[in-house]
Amino acid sequence: MTAAGLPGAASGPGSGPRTAARPGDPPGAASGPGSGPRRPRPPRAGPGSPVSAQAAVAGAAPAGDVPSIDVARLRLAIARLSRRLRRHQLAGLTLTQVAALSTVDRSGPLRLSELAAVEGVAPSTLTRLVAALEDRGYVERGTVASDARASELAITPRGREVLDRIRQDSTTVLASGLASLQPDQLAALAVALPAIEQLADGDADDGPR
Repeated sequence: MTAAGLPGAASGPGSGPRTAARPGDPPGAASGPGSGPRRPRPPRAGPGSPVSAQAAVAGAAPAGDVPSIDVARLRLAIARLSRRLRRHQLAGLTLTQVAALSTVDRSGPLRLSELAAVEGVAPSTLTRLVAALEDRGYVERGTVASDARASELAITPRGREVLDRIRQDSTTVLASGLASLQPDQLAALAVALPAIEQLADGDADDGPR
């Protein structure tokens, strides 16, 4: 008798004994050689795989965890604080004049064209601004060694004294305001200080220091 005549024998290449399906297994779950193609397994989320990388990014910065900033409210608060710090004695100067004097103190001596570029004002406006500072004795003109036709501005001792007084007054006002905050508000402000400094330094030459 041939093998084909034996009970339970399977024919065909690669055939062999089949393992009976266990109770609860889905139909066709019997295993063994020739039991049919297997379904591909899903990729494992191992280190460096695209799946794990995407999951890490999603887990590191979920969209819901990014705080929203009310830009208009922030702008208004900064403007009001700035006015509060500068509403005190400014030695008879406007905010624009104080900004220009601070720039000359920080970066001078400066040519008029350089000061106009830093402050972003028209030459005619700068001429009146500088004249007001000169009349009060806060800046003085000097000749440029390499160009006899050009002049440059430098701050005077009186101008530096006025700036120091304005800055001290502003610091005192701000310190008084900080004293009224709660500890948790002070802690939040301390954490936000680097971000505020980065916003302020977006243009290194923007405004007085």
